[in-house]
Amino acid sequence: MNIPNAITVFRIVLIPVFIGTFYLPQSWSHLLATFIFWLASISDWFDGYLARKLNQQSALGAFLDPLADKLMVIIALLLLIAEHPDNLWLLGSSLIIIAREIIVSSLREWMAVQGKSEQVAVSFVGKAKTVGQMFAILFLIYEQDLFGMPTFILGTGLLVWAALLTILSMLVYLQAAWKTIKRST
Repeated sequence: MNIPNAITVFRIVLIPVFIGTFYLPQSWSHLLATFIFWLASISDWFDGYLARKLNQQSALGAFLDPLADKLMVIIALLLLIAEHPDNLWLLGSSLIIIAREIIVSSLREWMAVQGKSEQVAVSFVGKAKTVGQMFAILFLIYEQDLFGMPTFILGTGLLVWAALLTILSMLVYLQAAWKTIKRST
């Protein structure tokens, strides 16, 4: 177990802590849940940086890192949907993001089996989507106005933006894989 993989495992361990904190019947529970989600988001960047910097990239890390990221994001979105079931912008954007994660993960796995995984490497649009999505979820979890800024409204707007980038990034990945898909039919 190297340092980047230990950080990734830590992110996975944070998931049940995040869920429990989100549902604590305390006035500060969403503040703490926001911090936990932020810590997981930052450690996602940090473990990748360390894996490259320390030359500690591994097959286990390549599997666990996106798994930890997707689990945390999807669980956070599901908790937010459950807490705000009438917010159709939140619901629609979350479903788009979750569906895209399933589609792109499946596409990457299939392309790897085809020996073409480099064709569906992470794109700039995918990274921009991730940043927008993380900030959106942070604002949505925190929920309280901050310095007069309506964080929940801002978070909802950012999530809609992230959903649009999600669609765009999925199209980029599908286009990159299209020749391989077409040849296999």
